[in-house]
Amino acid sequence: MTLTRKSFLGMAGAAAMAMGIGAPASAQEVTLSLHQFLPAQANVPKLVLDVWADKVETASDGRIKIDRYPAMQLGGRPPELMDQAIDGVADIIWTVVGYTPGRYPTTEVFELPFMMTDSGAGPVSRAYWEMFETHMKDGEFKDLKILGTWVHGPGMIHANKPVNTPADLEGMKIRGGSRLVNSYLDSLGATPVGMPVPAVSEALSKGVIDGTTIPWEVAASLKVPELVSNHTEFEGSALYTLTFVLAMNKPKFDSLPADLQKVIDDNSGLEFSVFAGTTQESVDAPVRASSLERGNNIITVSGDGVDAWRKAAEPVYAEWIADMDSKGIDGQALIDEARALIEKHSN
Repeated sequence: MTLTRKSFLGMAGAAAMAMGIGAPASAQEVTLSLHQFLPAQANVPKLVLDVWADKVETASDGRIKIDRYPAMQLGGRPPELMDQAIDGVADIIWTVVGYTPGRYPTTEVFELPFMMTDSGAGPVSRAYWEMFETHMKDGEFKDLKILGTWVHGPGMIHANKPVNTPADLEGMKIRGGSRLVNSYLDSLGATPVGMPVPAVSEALSKGVIDGTTIPWEVAASLKVPELVSNHTEFEGSALYTLTFVLAMNKPKFDSLPADLQKVIDDNSGLEFSVFAGTTQESVDAPVRASSLERGNNIITVSGDGVDAWRKAAEPVYAEWIADMDSKGIDGQALIDEARALIEKHSN
């Protein structure tokens, strides 16, 4: 059999394609690990983190691949996630900032009781990103590449008995979501119990705690409405909220080609933060509705009732401002700025 030059080149080209020689430039170049503490099917991984990661992969034409590791599959405990990102154990992490209490103090301004208004997580997440850029980017977060900052929907109380007034918490063991929530619970006569979110279900079922502070959205995945039947929410505001970050190892980001850095930046930042907060909060309503269908007792504190809870929080504010002042941070100025930004973005 005689091969013409044309047929030979055609066969060589086919062989080269089979071996990947001359393949398109869109072949994968970078694999990044994304580590976080919730199961893969939970709302945040499913509705926020996977959406973000998928967009980054698509926008990079497949040059970036993001491997997702839920439920601490890379090892360690949730409070270690920040250091895992700094040390490069994971390339990207998502976590609750308050899992490392006192380490990122400026973020706590959004976690003070009743800082969140009824406008919800969107305006607060927007304010949080703006204050991150002003106060935190080159300060307490200087060792990380922050990709998103947001908060969840209104935090509230879920308990094994009705809680209408601050006095009703006296003697109860309540899981608090952050240092400031625990401080508030302690001031009301409750026994605050610190634990990561995944431990709440077992603690409730075994009677280790009498209740927990979480938003509606998280309650479903933890089966909280099945474990306790009383839920206390607040009209016009939220008892508290928690701050989150999606953070990346800085040297890893800096090592990427400029165009891949741009892909990540284009899918991160302010608008992503607002998307994340509002998406997380959007799950609150259906979980609340399903709890009502179960016949659970939903207490909505309103009017003077909310004022009593707010007044009870004043010592927490005073203590936090004093703590910030001791660190050389103007706590009252941060509170004023956060409130002004939340109000601005709520209109």
